[in-house]
Amino acid sequence: MSWLRSTIKHGSCPLTVAAPLEVEDIDLGGDVDDYQDEDGSDDDSVIHGLDDEDDREFNIGEDSAENSVLKVHVLPLYSQLPTNQQLRVFEPPPDGSRLIVLATNVAETSLTIPGIRYVFDCGRAKEKKYDPTTGVQSFEVGWISKASANQRAGRAGRMGPGHCYRLYSSAVFERDFQEYASPEISRTPLEGVVLQLKSMGAPVVNFPFPTAPGRDSLQKAEKLLSYLGAISLGGKITKMGYELSLYPLNPRFARMLVMGIAHKVAAETIALVAALSVSEIIIPENKLGLKEPHPNTSEIQTEEDNIEAAERSRLRKQYNATQAQLSTNASTSDCIKLNNAICAYAHANRPEGFCEKMFLNSKALHEASQLRSQLTTIVRTHRPLALGGYEPRLPPPNDHVLNLLKQICAAGFIDQIAMRADLAPVPPDLPRKPRTAIEVPYLTLFASHIGAPTNSDPIEQYVYIHPSSLLARVSVPKLPGFIVFSHLQRAASSTINGAKTPKTRMHALTPITRPQLVNIALGTPLLGVGKPRGKIEMLQKDKAGQERRECEVEVSLVGEKGGMGWGLGVRRVVQRKVGGGTGWMIEKILG
Repeated sequence: MSWLRSTIKHGSCPLTVAAPLEVEDIDLGGDVDDYQDEDGSDDDSVIHGLDDEDDREFNIGEDSAENSVLKVHVLPLYSQLPTNQQLRVFEPPPDGSRLIVLATNVAETSLTIPGIRYVFDCGRAKEKKYDPTTGVQSFEVGWISKASANQRAGRAGRMGPGHCYRLYSSAVFERDFQEYASPEISRTPLEGVVLQLKSMGAPVVNFPFPTAPGRDSLQKAEKLLSYLGAISLGGKITKMGYELSLYPLNPRFARMLVMGIAHKVAAETIALVAALSVSEIIIPENKLGLKEPHPNTSEIQTEEDNIEAAERSRLRKQYNATQAQLSTNASTSDCIKLNNAICAYAHANRPEGFCEKMFLNSKALHEASQLRSQLTTIVRTHRPLALGGYEPRLPPPNDHVLNLLKQICAAGFIDQIAMRADLAPVPPDLPRKPRTAIEVPYLTLFASHIGAPTNSDPIEQYVYIHPSSLLARVSVPKLPGFIVFSHLQRAASSTINGAKTPKTRMHALTPITRPQLVNIALGTPLLGVGKPRGKIEMLQKDKAGQERRECEVEVSLVGEKGGMGWGLGVRRVVQRKVGGGTGWMIEKILG
């Protein structure tokens, strides 16, 4: 019958499929009596093809079925994919093949791929969530908004008729989907916005935002700017704040840049800022497929399995060797390792081949190189004597420059400090002794969690070193007491009942010592000062007529208001009377 072979159009994939035969559609070829010959035998029950002269094989149509199968041309599409591989989706597929694009949200808007007529929308998205209170980032899979679903449906049939298959019911769409996604201003830090408003003299709290951010986010941004020296305790922008606002960077990176210019390492600092500004310069090991598959004792190990295992072993050795090469002179500082990758990329004759050999993200490195050039031009505009023209190939830094770069990096992330938990005023009672570096708990200066632990394991209130860090390969006794980190990240919680809460991991930048912390935190609200000890020596008054003195004081790093500070030892300092003669501030640290 005509409907036994049908072509599905405008409702599913345009593939010609064979429908199953029903009982009434089978043609029996006449009455039952016609099946028998005159001698009562049944010709159809005789087996043919057993004679030697007839060696033809019984054809069941496998060859024709194989030739009729439509081949597929599958391509990925995501933001971190190199540009040359992203452009492959716009090329026509091979003859006789159908193009299938596996895309993330990058294909949701402002993108038209020729020939795409059918879209399969799962209704889900893995997005980065930012907790403005604790600063912890997490990647969670959740439902998209109705507006995003409509955008995805709009990708189908842009150049002709098309259809979108939604892999969820209308009830889920109406019940679980929000009308619109939350605006970006409510999901990101606001220190850059606040700094620009203050530099223009505009009000921050009463500013007419299209979507007003939370008051807590604005307060946290102002606190960070005070730690960076951009605004005073009274909320007024400082001379440092005006200088930071000149650079189109996050205030953290702008603070690093200004500090690098002051120490005459502007070119090296620009390279470091570029390395920290782009994401995922080094391809993570888990994206290379080097993890051993789950052993299956029920199957026999084949030669193909052995070849795959040998290839994984070879790639793993090559990956470890390249990481060791990038870590030269970096010691345990991940920021220097990223800086090495930027500088090595500039020296490569064939950047694409170099990135493939060294397991680096060519797209991110190209973006960082462009940022270096742009920042050099901007710095020369505001500080003509700070550095010369743009030099893509920098000489290897000496030990003095490396030490400066580490402290400059720490100055930009001065509030994101973690202390080894056993050095805390109240050390934790660990259930067992850590055996590796990634099991050692650290305590952040500001709380990394809200409220009490959610289960019986109190260790969840601490943070731990990320396995990708250079510090993860350090023995437990040699781990540094203080670490500067770029951000905190927590894996998505498991839906299995009784599963442990995932640990919060810190992406370390560099270790830092107590004396370096004192020097970097000097002049910020983070540095707490005790009463003078021993003999106090009065000094000559300053130009403004304020009293000055030399004495020994106990200094500490203070985070939360009213919390217990981290003792940094006794230092001999020079203090100056401020605040109408009611308080003393440190003018200089002598030792």
